[in-house]
Amino acid sequence: MKECNPILSVKHLKKYYQISRSATLKAVDDVSFDIYPGETLGMVGESGCGKTTCGRTCVGLYGKTDGDVLYNGADVHTLQGSERFRFKREVQMVFQDPYGSLDPRMTVADIIGEGIDIHHLAKNKKERQEKIYHYLEQVGLNQEHASRFIHEFSGGQRQRISIARALVVEPKFIVLDEPISALDVSIQAQIVNLLVDLQKRMGLTYLFVAHDLSMVKHISDRVAVLYLGTLVELTSSAKLYDNPMHPYTQALLSAIPIPDPNVERERESQKIKLQCEVPSPINTKPGCRFQGRCQYAMPVCREKMPGLVDTGDSHFVACHLCSGEKKV
Repeated sequence: MKECNPILSVKHLKKYYQISRSATLKAVDDVSFDIYPGETLGMVGESGCGKTTCGRTCVGLYGKTDGDVLYNGADVHTLQGSERFRFKREVQMVFQDPYGSLDPRMTVADIIGEGIDIHHLAKNKKERQEKIYHYLEQVGLNQEHASRFIHEFSGGQRQRISIARALVVEPKFIVLDEPISALDVSIQAQIVNLLVDLQKRMGLTYLFVAHDLSMVKHISDRVAVLYLGTLVELTSSAKLYDNPMHPYTQALLSAIPIPDPNVERERESQKIKLQCEVPSPINTKPGCRFQGRCQYAMPVCREKMPGLVDTGDSHFVACHLCSGEKKV
């Protein structure tokens, strides 16, 4: 157990969308986890599993259907006045698409300086300019870039500008919503290494949403695995990759490619083949969400949703097989 209190505590969070009178899309369904100061929690899963929705609900961009999101003990979705204003400064988000999240009509200086202006972080124009230059340098850019427009930059440079925009208000917690998925592979490692370095220097806390499991392993202290809106496994990065317990996590890890064609051919037969496509999150069936694709599915899996159980040493798994349920 962590000795300090969590900076973010998510309790039984639900985010539903009413598609029609008879159809409900359960994007996030009863998800609980804590994030502690100075750590990185990686959140992984297939496209459409609810990662982005969960992250955006945690920072208040989306309203919740049920449950609680507590930032330093305060409910994110009921904050008002000065408390909400302070929360908006301390909690920032870096979006997936650096092409769509930056205003093409604004210079880089205006994009980064917007946060300074909103939160009154500079006494005068000179101090404002110095802060902009400082944070550009923090992300590997220089002063000359401040007067340029976004269309003049590559994808990696745009994401660096997005990170500088988040950092300039001196946040404590940042949600990184797939910050490397829209970038070239050659640039992805540079951005991840930058994020790791910034975290060490500035004492930041991250929620790192991604589907690239190799990058998540590199940056994360703990990893949460989502499947169809539910949390199926949560443990340290080392334990997850050394001993994945949920059948879905095992399938995900077996699919990670190895950059050696000979080794990759040898392990082809060992990859776990899931039985069908991801089912719809609309009007989900009773029981475990993974039941239709799981080679170990039992009758109880079709009847009862498994709860998240600590199998030992803070390794949490939501699986009847792992929690000791027997075939009937």
